[in-house]
Amino acid sequence: MALCAVWMAVSSLPASGPPAAFRAVPQQLVRASSEVVRLAQEAGRAAQRYERGLRVVNDQRSQVRRIAHELHGQRVVSAALRQDAGAVARAQYRTAGFTASGGLAPAEAADPVELLELQAGETDRRERLARMLIEADARSRRLAAEEGASADSYAVVDADVTRMRGEKAELERRLAKARSDLNGMAEASIRSGRCTPVDLDGLQSEIQDNRGSVDRAAEISPSGWTRPLLSYELTAGFGGTGARWSNGHTGQDFAVPIGTPVRAVGAGTVVSIGCGGPFGISMVLRHDGGWHSQYAHLSAPVVPQGRRVRAGEWIGLSGTTGNSTGPHLHLEIRRSAEFGTAVDPVGWLRSRGVDL
Repeated sequence: MALCAVWMAVSSLPASGPPAAFRAVPQQLVRASSEVVRLAQEAGRAAQRYERGLRVVNDQRSQVRRIAHELHGQRVVSAALRQDAGAVARAQYRTAGFTASGGLAPAEAADPVELLELQAGETDRRERLARMLIEADARSRRLAAEEGASADSYAVVDADVTRMRGEKAELERRLAKARSDLNGMAEASIRSGRCTPVDLDGLQSEIQDNRGSVDRAAEISPSGWTRPLLSYELTAGFGGTGARWSNGHTGQDFAVPIGTPVRAVGAGTVVSIGCGGPFGISMVLRHDGGWHSQYAHLSAPVVPQGRRVRAGEWIGLSGTTGNSTGPHLHLEIRRSAEFGTAVDPVGWLRSRGVDL
């Protein structure tokens, strides 16, 4: 992921209030931001439903195979028992040990069980063989019924999973388009110099409705700090060198899709919102003790300058604005408001009980 060569000039002093009214933000950007958040949540839920359904259909398929295997084995046993029963009856007939009741000849009783039942003075062996054959046939019938019912159930769940797979793919397609639209509008905001916060009614409502769960998911440490994202891949780290960084990489990169909610790593005040330059759309928070955190390459801020925020609270949406080769968040931690005082965010957060 790309990072910035130098810090952009942003104010580190608290403002008296939001620089512009939320309603001044183009409605297309509001809708695009809301659509990304909404579709990302729907796509996530659809993926979870699909994964659960896939596990069910795999279990059902395994059950069908297991029953079919048992049925095949039972039919082999039944066939062997029937063959043994017929052989016993015919052998006793040939040796004059067979006496049929009612005058029936063995040839008239095609079923080996009937042959055994026709014999007068049945021995224990014949009784056991007949009983085993009857039980084996009954078990074969039960397994055949189970196989049919299981196959029907498999067909139903397989159809459900196929439908869920289609829904998931469609939501992912729509989400990809929404992210592309949001990125285009973020770039347009930078060109116009109007990177004012987006008041997402739906998003703000979601934040309010899930404040507790957001904090729990963010795993606030005992000292009051947390990760800036819930799910991510760490990429370029602090101190890295490369053509894009004139004096080394001053933060930590988190690879995430466009529109991923970005959270404040700790309680603080939004002291500036940047618009353009190497960091694209960015936000700077001031925390107790003089520490500052910056969140760069955003697609949109969602809280205004001057706002006091809590640890884990949503403050913006990730993007790929500014000096960036792909969607990611650049997090920087500074000892003070002065540029050039950055420290390693990974170690800094770890010392406060947060592992990335």
